[in-house]
Amino acid sequence: MIELSKADGLWTVTLNNPGKANALTGAMLTELCEIAEAATEARALILTGAGKVFSAGADLDEARAGLATSDLWERLSGAIAALPCLTVAALNGTLAGGANGMVLACDIRIAVPTAKFFYPVMKLGFLPQPSDPGRMAALIGPSRTKMILMAGQKIAADEAFAFGLVDRVVEPDALIQTAQDLVLDSLSADPKIAAGIAELCP
Repeated sequence: MIELSKADGLWTVTLNNPGKANALTGAMLTELCEIAEAATEARALILTGAGKVFSAGADLDEARAGLATSDLWERLSGAIAALPCLTVAALNGTLAGGANGMVLACDIRIAVPTAKFFYPVMKLGFLPQPSDPGRMAALIGPSRTKMILMAGQKIAADEAFAFGLVDRVVEPDALIQTAQDLVLDSLSADPKIAAGIAELCP
């Protein structure tokens, strides 16, 4: 349910469980962690999903059994944030719940016009993963972060773009090509220079 393709330094990771809105199980999260931790050899990484939803967050049955508070979420976002290469989240649809963490950890986020963004942890009785509010606030500010985390607002793609939560909104048939275009310079650059620039950028 996690697909990984590698081509000329580009790693493309696809959540592929569209029948369940790409909801994440513990096994899927573990596999994503292992991929992200191994991606130090990648020159660019694209994270996307199959179907019309990027991810509904945690699988509900596993969330109730403890997955919602697992340290796997933080392990995954931390591994992505630590990568020395350019990382792009290509959101093929709605992003919900704990899946926000891996996307917030990416360097660039692009989304289709129908995507919606929400993170209803308070309503569900959980705290967000520790790094998620800080990463979100760095992008959109503390008030808008509280709109999502505390006021439970569902943000449409155009509003997410206006907030700075996503960097570009593109049509579905152009999503992957746009992501690939964004990483072209990184793929052709000296990896040490690319990593050096990444380290200099806040």
